[in-house]
Amino acid sequence: MGSLSEIVDTLENRISKLLHSYESLKQVNSDLEKELAHEKLQHSNTREELEQWKEQTDNLKVANAMLGSDQFKRETKLKINALIREIDVCISQLSN
Repeated sequence: MGSLSEIVDTLENRISKLLHSYESLKQVNSDLEKELAHEKLQHSNTREELEQWKEQTDNLKVANAMLGSDQFKRETKLKINALIREIDVCISQLSN
């Protein structure tokens, strides 16, 4: 068995390596958290952009139907009916 000072030196070396490893992993974790936050923001922006494109597509479908395209007439009628119902609800709320 080694002397007490050798055992203490070995423990100090192991603790030093563990602390170094801990600090290194802490830095990696911090970097990953920053990357995750960035990716979440980018995902959110992409979703918003997708919603805008969907809305624009719907508006173009309605415009095509109003210009005489048979392809989107049913969707346009449904949209108009939904808008009329919303207006009716607003009017009834204003009359109360």
